[in-house]
Amino acid sequence: MASKLQPFTLRRSAQPQTQFLKHGVARNHCLSRRYLHEGVRLKTTAIPAISSSSSSSSSSSSVTSSAFRQPCLSLLPFSSLLRSYLVTSLSASRTLLPPALRLLSILAHSKSPFLNPDRNRILRYILKKTFYAQFCAGEKSTEVRKTVAGLKGMGFQGVILGYAREVVMEEGKTVGQEDRMGNDTTVEVNAWKQGTLETVRLAEEGDYVALKFTGAGSEALHELTESKPPNDTLEKAIVEICELAKARKVRLLFDAEQASVQPGIDVWTLDFQRRYNHDVPGKALVYGTYQAYARSTPVTLAKHLAAALNEQFTLGVKLVRGAYLGSDPRHLFWAKKEDTDKVYNDIARCLMRRTYGGFLTPFSGIESQNFPEVNVVLASHNLETVQKAIALRKEQLDLGQERIPMVYGQLMGMADYVSCELILNGRTCQELQKSEGEETEIPQAYKYLVWGTVGECLKYLLRRAEENRDAVSRTEESRLALRNELGRRLFGG
Repeated sequence: MASKLQPFTLRRSAQPQTQFLKHGVARNHCLSRRYLHEGVRLKTTAIPAISSSSSSSSSSSSVTSSAFRQPCLSLLPFSSLLRSYLVTSLSASRTLLPPALRLLSILAHSKSPFLNPDRNRILRYILKKTFYAQFCAGEKSTEVRKTVAGLKGMGFQGVILGYAREVVMEEGKTVGQEDRMGNDTTVEVNAWKQGTLETVRLAEEGDYVALKFTGAGSEALHELTESKPPNDTLEKAIVEICELAKARKVRLLFDAEQASVQPGIDVWTLDFQRRYNHDVPGKALVYGTYQAYARSTPVTLAKHLAAALNEQFTLGVKLVRGAYLGSDPRHLFWAKKEDTDKVYNDIARCLMRRTYGGFLTPFSGIESQNFPEVNVVLASHNLETVQKAIALRKEQLDLGQERIPMVYGQLMGMADYVSCELILNGRTCQELQKSEGEETEIPQAYKYLVWGTVGECLKYLLRRAEENRDAVSRTEESRLALRNELGRRLFGG
């Protein structure tokens, strides 16, 4: 049976298997075999058949045999593997995770100097060696560069780097005049601007920089809540950031945030996409973030697609499931995780095919089915989603269809079994391309990570912990994969 397994690669088949793509399904054999080897009990995932034609299977067997023998988590350094296992075990524990979340929440929102890790050396040391090291890049530029170099040395195509400064409000809270009194808008904006500009300087050509507008301070938060334009100081700061990113060939991801400020973020994002996404046809500098768990997202995305088509600019889309379940009203989201998964996969398929359908329909009043140019960051920890996306890209390659510029993204410290799988199979694609000279597509894997002081990163760390709580089954799968890789290294096998 092993000889019949096909590589998890994107290459043009001699004869596109359209009959299977339309009427049948099959497992992604390379993925399923490797994960079973590592002890991860994954549910069977039905995806379009992606195997190459029989004429090419024998020629590729020698290339892929080494990939089958190498577990994907073997790419992780031992220290990262051990820390990941410990943190993931905590996240998968129904006993230990709730008190850990409460403690993180207290630290993230406390105004006590004693509970501020930037002032409490003991607290800072504990956090920096555990949760901070797992999810964050570093406090200083030298630490950040070292972390980024390590990721790229593992095989990641690039990174999505963000400055951790942000504001997370409690549910139902609004920003009033009293919240802004005593705050110097210029000082707040400049602190955010300098941190973000330094982030752009730390990034290299081809990388992404993620930015959060709420990090610009209380006045920015008020303007977003009221859906007002940014003040002059903030407007100039954003333009300066965009110009530096453009000069350095670094792309910008305007992150989604809480529901109370998201409509304002959408307006600002679309404005800057209009300004910067028409310079190079088919290439986006500015990306918006669309959260599939929000009921409003299909309409918002359709509206932005219509604007991009009518005004002839490329729409940059970072597609995520969402990360604010712990702080936003529940009625704003789909009732079940399965509903969010359906919406996410449906939107991803429409973007990749550049067609409307399912949940994504043309914006109200727009009759045209024409679709604008889009660039996509498919940000997902869901193995089935990644499998489906790769299968569709394989189908498009086989049929000679257009493929949009797209990369895959996972958060640092999470879903390493998905990220490392993409890297290993990207290497297989490269080997096939060199040995056979056929067109292939190498999956581009990126890691999202933030930098800043331990105190600045606390709210980000809290969201990561809450995200693990809300994805218990996936966290358990990660823990099992990490445990088995630890066992393999320590005891052989």
